[in-house]
Amino acid sequence: MLSRRTFLSLLPGSAVAPRVAFAQERPRRLALYANVGPVLTRYDVDLANAELIKRDSVTLPASVQYCWPHRGRRYFYVASSSGTPGTAQTGNEHHVTAFRIDPATGALNQIGDPMPLPVRPIHITLDNESAHILVAFNNPSSLRVYRINHDFTPGEEVPQGTMDAGIYAHQVRLTPDGRHVVLVTRGNEGTGQRPEDPGALMVFDYKDGRLSNQYKIAPNGGHGYGPRHLDFHPTEPWMYVSIETQNQMHMHRMQSGKPLPEVVFNKTTLLEPHNIRSRQAASTVHVHPNGRVLYGANRSQDVVEFNGKNVYKGGENSIVVFAINQQTGEPTAVQHIETRKFHPRTFHIDPGGRMLVAQHNLPVNMRDGDNVRAVPAGLSVFRVGADGTLTFARAYDIDVGNGIMWWMGMVPL
Repeated sequence: MLSRRTFLSLLPGSAVAPRVAFAQERPRRLALYANVGPVLTRYDVDLANAELIKRDSVTLPASVQYCWPHRGRRYFYVASSSGTPGTAQTGNEHHVTAFRIDPATGALNQIGDPMPLPVRPIHITLDNESAHILVAFNNPSSLRVYRINHDFTPGEEVPQGTMDAGIYAHQVRLTPDGRHVVLVTRGNEGTGQRPEDPGALMVFDYKDGRLSNQYKIAPNGGHGYGPRHLDFHPTEPWMYVSIETQNQMHMHRMQSGKPLPEVVFNKTTLLEPHNIRSRQAASTVHVHPNGRVLYGANRSQDVVEFNGKNVYKGGENSIVVFAINQQTGEPTAVQHIETRKFHPRTFHIDPGGRMLVAQHNLPVNMRDGDNVRAVPAGLSVFRVGADGTLTFARAYDIDVGNGIMWWMGMVPL
């Protein structure tokens, strides 16, 4: 079974930013995939040297949104869409595409035709048997389940009963026992023109592709609560939830395989929570494979005008490292480390827990004295120490052109 410990659903030192170059080194046994728009590129991962070696790419029908591997590690499923982030429904190309993974190199080879979807998919996962694909859609917020055919291509949809899919779904995850599903619905922040939309965790029983017996977790009725992503402890009944709009990390206990409503621990993700300089947004969350450390990401990229150019306004772009109390599950921040680029939307940890890679969406201009310099989009690589803290290794600049980096993940071969 491919668990989160195998696929991580995935800092002091000198700042080095080499260009990613194609190389002819012997392939590693771990592949990293990262997208720019519809182009999904494969990298070999050199764990010993904390390096990425660029290899080849495949092109999807539209921009990559999220990916998930089959539990056998021989097949890979990619959700793509021409829709754009936000509360408006846009685009008319939405698909799931299946690929075969070359077991020696990690190269992707498409199998079958892309399966059309009704609207933009924001997240996908497979159930524990890799018999079904679960797809979360953000607008309108919904959750659909599709069978995987005998030839490993996406198949027909499994009909569901009436469900409450909340507002702005952002992630769908199976619980470790595979018998329950949690749909993370972020809601939307309030503005001067419209009130806040409440967030919630929608929890279902799950069996053979069918969802039932739904209940909702929504502290304070979901107001002031904007959950984005969650992850499970590998051995204890603990669930950690990244609260995007409040920059918090919540911990829930689980009972009979399902999360309980009470927020047992609530910790800020920020180093300076009382010094907000631009919009801060907590991003994804991952528990280290050994269960002793928890990681979250902080993002900001707001700009102000300087010398006729828009430049970064200030804020935190970092990975926060929490030590996990092994008796209670309480997370305690032990490190905040800058990612050296802007807006780390996602990050992953290799299955052995030795390396963390963070992906950054877009280039951002930064003031440098009286000058302005561009900080490109790209990937930042960190070594993971024995205590789980991070050391910056290197950064790779990536020219995204008119595209955007949106997803990145590592898969063992």
